[in-house]
Amino acid sequence: MRLRPLATSGIVLLALAGALNAQPPAGPLGGGRGGPPRGGPAAALFDPTGYWVAQITEDWKERIHAAAKGDVGSIPVSAAGRREAAAWDPASATSCKAYGVGGILRMPGRLHITWQGNNLKMEYDAGTQTRVLSFGTPSGEAGSLQGISIASWDRLAPALTGFTLGGRGGGGGGSLKVVTTQAGPGYFARNGVPYGAKATFTEYYDRQDIPGGDALLVVTVEVTDPDYLNGPYWYSVHFKKQADATGWNPQPCDAR
Repeated sequence: MRLRPLATSGIVLLALAGALNAQPPAGPLGGGRGGPPRGGPAAALFDPTGYWVAQITEDWKERIHAAAKGDVGSIPVSAAGRREAAAWDPASATSCKAYGVGGILRMPGRLHITWQGNNLKMEYDAGTQTRVLSFGTPSGEAGSLQGISIASWDRLAPALTGFTLGGRGGGGGGSLKVVTTQAGPGYFARNGVPYGAKATFTEYYDRQDIPGGDALLVVTVEVTDPDYLNGPYWYSVHFKKQADATGWNPQPCDAR
């Protein structure tokens, strides 16, 4: 659960501090007291479905092409991770290990999201990857590129009872939260910057509807990995919604 920051004066913030600390967390949108999180379109805080194209407005060079061997960029890689990255073979730049849960969102390409019953299906044309996200029950396969995920609707907590802060998306505001574990070892980037099998990926998907009709899907990611990171790694990417499947072009990754 994340609190939306208040844009106000320091005096008001101090006055609200006690109230903020006293508020119970909003937490995931559940199916009743003690019940599992609800899935399906009826429980959604916003509509994530459709075709979305990656907007590459930062790290353009590294996201379009593989960076140089050993270049870990701003990723807080440990000494073990740097040794692994230094041993990367440039001939494996299209390896499927770069299309796992830790790298797929930063790939150029398109994302197609649909409802599959009460689950969300996410398809990526980059590497021809698919994730099926269930609510309340983990789904996926341990050791696979995309690992095991569990989804929930993470509603924003109000600062004070009776007040609404607005939100990203509908239903009072909130995010689609996805936590993934037990993925097979992979690459954060195509130049072999590694993550290990113990990594945990926490993703927050937020929809922003822009005046004029455009919609953006903003994905904020936190990664922890005791094998190859010195500390948490945060990054964000965003996608623009398309009217149709124009440009959808699945390309398989290399199994090497």
